[in-house]
Amino acid sequence: MDAISDLNDLRLFAEVVERGSFTAAARSLGLQTSKLSRRVRALEEELGVRLLNRTSRRLSLTETGRQFHQHCLALVAESRAAKELIDRTRSEPQGTVRISCPLGLLSLGIADIVSRYVQENSQVQVLVDATNRRVDVIEEGLDFAIRVRLPPLENTDLAVRQLGRSTLILVASPALALKHEAPASLASLIDWPTVSMADKSERHVWHLTDANGQTASITHTPRLAMDDLASLRVAVLSGVGVALLPKEFVTADIRAGRLIRLLPDLSTTPALVHAIFPTRRGMVPAVRLLLDALVIGLGSVDGIDVI
Repeated sequence: MDAISDLNDLRLFAEVVERGSFTAAARSLGLQTSKLSRRVRALEEELGVRLLNRTSRRLSLTETGRQFHQHCLALVAESRAAKELIDRTRSEPQGTVRISCPLGLLSLGIADIVSRYVQENSQVQVLVDATNRRVDVIEEGLDFAIRVRLPPLENTDLAVRQLGRSTLILVASPALALKHEAPASLASLIDWPTVSMADKSERHVWHLTDANGQTASITHTPRLAMDDLASLRVAVLSGVGVALLPKEFVTADIRAGRLIRLLPDLSTTPALVHAIFPTRRGMVPAVRLLLDALVIGLGSVDGIDVI
């Protein structure tokens, strides 16, 4: 037998049994007594059995009706439990949050922010896909993905929340700087070895802007290219070459003297650190509060500008 065509009829039937009459059940449900009676009779006709014995004074369950009623009660209980689950999820942070984040941003503080969030919200589980690839938040079932892109952001049907701004600056090791004359312009770096983020086109160009908005570009052939900021930082610290790295990624190294900033008047256009997610409607507290925690936490990361 196929499933019952309208499962709501099982709830109506259970209410009639619980109230002991169609009139009392109809009053409780906010329905007309005649409509409720028709719905229960239609259920009996669909099942091909009598569930209730009706007299002018009382109702009683048939044996089949009694057994059927137990299943109806179980269904109603599961329905209430499901509703309570949703109510709890909407009222307090709980459940599983699935996010994606570039590897470099994780090491820049997001891993610490997420760890604190999980400690403060014991009913929440956070699953992080640490990857530099472009993810599809809908296809992969993610609550949100964190990205870093130059403005303007591409048009998308997804919702966007901006978390901060990240700027790239030129850095090199002190040992490498001793081997070359201090650069006076971006063009004078042409004789310096470089390291860079990998580019599928294998054409490596740096575009930088000064405080007056004047732009300069340089095309270079890196001695080392890879798709991992942490590994690039290691290469720069080792003196392999000059790199264009996020300011927040190397601020501590500059302060400690492990790296020096070249051409400090130049930097890239600030990239937007942002989260993308399917929709703002119906966002559960666990997701919303994690986004709030990221905004607050990234605001304290040295080198990231708060929006």
